Amino acid sequence: MDLDKALRELHDEKKRLDRAIARIESRLATMSEPPRRSTRGRKSMSAEERVKVSARMTAYWAARRTQEQPAGTEAKQEDPRPAEEADPEKGRGELSA
Repeated sequence: MDLDKALRELHDEKKRLDRAIARIESRLATMSEPPRRSTRGRKSMSAEERVKVSARMTAYWAARRTQEQPAGTEAKQEDPRPAEEADPEKGRGELSA
């Protein structure tokens, strides 16, 4: 009879629609989840770590300065300013006309 065939087709269509609904609901569930935080980025340092880094860098730069100037020899640098500006007694804080 045609009613049995129609009923069977409706059941098949209902199963197909149930599967489609389930797929859509699962996609919506994943889309509504909050985004995951990235683990990348800068790590913050504790105060103790900052002190250790500071001591290490102070020692590093002290060693660099001693490498640049051998012990006992002072490198004299010339003052690039004109003589009247280089004199500390003359003209300090005064404006010349």
